[in-house]
Amino acid sequence: MSLSGWITIAVFFLCVVALTRPLGGFLKRVLEGERHLPGRMLGPLERGIYRLAGVEPTREQSWSQYALAVILFKVFCFIAVYALLRLQGVLPFNPGGLGAVAPDLAYNTAISFLTNTNWQSYSGETTLSPLSQMLALTVQNFVSAAAGIAIAAAIMRGFVRRSATTIGNFWADLVRVTLYVLLPACVLLTLFFVLEGVPQTLWSSVSAFTLEGRHQTIALGPVASQEAIKMLGTNGGGFFNTNSAHPFENPNALTNFVQMLCIFALGAGLTNMFGRMIGQEKQGWAIFSAMAALFLIGAGVLYWSEAHANPLFASLGLDGTLGNMEGKETRFGVAASALFATVTTDASCGAVNAMHESFLPLGGMVPLINMMLGEVIFGGVGSGLYGFLLFALIAVFMAGLMVGRTPEYLGKKIEAREIKMTMLAVLCLPLVMLGFTALAVVIPAGTSALSATGPHGFTEALYAYTSAAANNGSAFAGLTANSFWNVTLGIGMMIGRFFVIIPALAIAGSMAAKKVAAPTPGTFPTDNGLFIALVAGVIVIVGGLTFLPALALGPIVEHLAMLHGTTY
Repeated sequence: MSLSGWITIAVFFLCVVALTRPLGGFLKRVLEGERHLPGRMLGPLERGIYRLAGVEPTREQSWSQYALAVILFKVFCFIAVYALLRLQGVLPFNPGGLGAVAPDLAYNTAISFLTNTNWQSYSGETTLSPLSQMLALTVQNFVSAAAGIAIAAAIMRGFVRRSATTIGNFWADLVRVTLYVLLPACVLLTLFFVLEGVPQTLWSSVSAFTLEGRHQTIALGPVASQEAIKMLGTNGGGFFNTNSAHPFENPNALTNFVQMLCIFALGAGLTNMFGRMIGQEKQGWAIFSAMAALFLIGAGVLYWSEAHANPLFASLGLDGTLGNMEGKETRFGVAASALFATVTTDASCGAVNAMHESFLPLGGMVPLINMMLGEVIFGGVGSGLYGFLLFALIAVFMAGLMVGRTPEYLGKKIEAREIKMTMLAVLCLPLVMLGFTALAVVIPAGTSALSATGPHGFTEALYAYTSAAANNGSAFAGLTANSFWNVTLGIGMMIGRFFVIIPALAIAGSMAAKKVAAPTPGTFPTDNGLFIALVAGVIVIVGGLTFLPALALGPIVEHLAMLHGTTY
């Protein structure tokens, strides 16, 4: 560990804090239809899109209508992406002459990108044409992120409104986020990445001769534009197989820092937007504080772990002063790699600048735990906030039980319907993560794809299904996905996305119909340190009790074996 490493983490966090309030205010203006600068320039385009699509933006939807619109849109996206990938061989902008994507892989990829998971069972530079990368994947990067923010806004309205039957219009929310938030920001980010050396071209490759006089084919493509939305939308799907460890995706320390800021920016901003919408910014900062505490703990533990060399290397006479550099880029080092891994698994992004499988056991366990907690530590754009609010409901419900009062949140009573929907959303994740892992480690179709046996092989499988259900998309790089994995991971992604979205929208509809009760001396405050500690504790306890046995079979056994000088 070094002082510069801790300073890197501290400066990053301070930058996130500085961005939170301005972004929160801007997001509120966009999603509530208030005046803002991009609207003055792009307002006619927004209105034209509504006329073309036959959408009346002022006609609001009930929670069930909103959920139906989300599902229908996602079904259309699946069909479109699947068809593009299967027809890739006969479509234009395919200078490499790449053929059709296999059915199971096309199915997995389509689900992966429409759910904002961006799990990749393929190598992008050798599997997908520039057209597929742009029209299939990059488009989904935009609309899946916009859908997540739109759903978060609808759920916020449920907590804000009184005796209401509607929570907004999905199509209007989707258009506004895409047009006013994601597109302008990504244009600027793309220009920045190009300036820093990230390629942006329709050529799929270029030929070069090395200093040794050998011929080399270097993969290229529209990388910068995909990189921008990949990070800002917490998508994470890399243009190249090695993702943000590739110098064409992430050339230097500056791009690495900006990419991490992009991952957290909108998720942090939504906490402030929530506070503004309910008229109590302190509520938003309370949510931010609970998320920040969990983030800083994870970043500190991961950096501490990776700053130590593998003790097994000492017997080989290797220098361990730089820490565990296996699987990491020297242009980033241990601190930036550990911080990136924490950020990307906190925010359900899944982009990587180091190979998580090469982390030490405790270091690899931190990203795993981040995902097991439900991706609520800032989380994916939109999904992080509404996932956190589910845990907030559990926290106030527990507080109510302890003092013998009907639980309330923001002046609205939390009743049986809300708790049932909350538990459905919370419990579906461990069911998928643990259930599919158990299946994969006992049948040949599952074990044949693992590169390791024993505890590490178990961790490979556990990480994969945890990443899928949490809609993260990162992986332990040793897993080679086959048809069994593509199909089951696809199922896990769908359950992890829609079995949370639908109950959360149902809760929003129920909350919108309630009246707000005036606070009394017995009202549990939800904007102070006690609430922050309670909700953070609930998140950790729920995740810890659910997943501790699985962690004990994987990373913890690996760590103990390493300490005793044996391989794992």
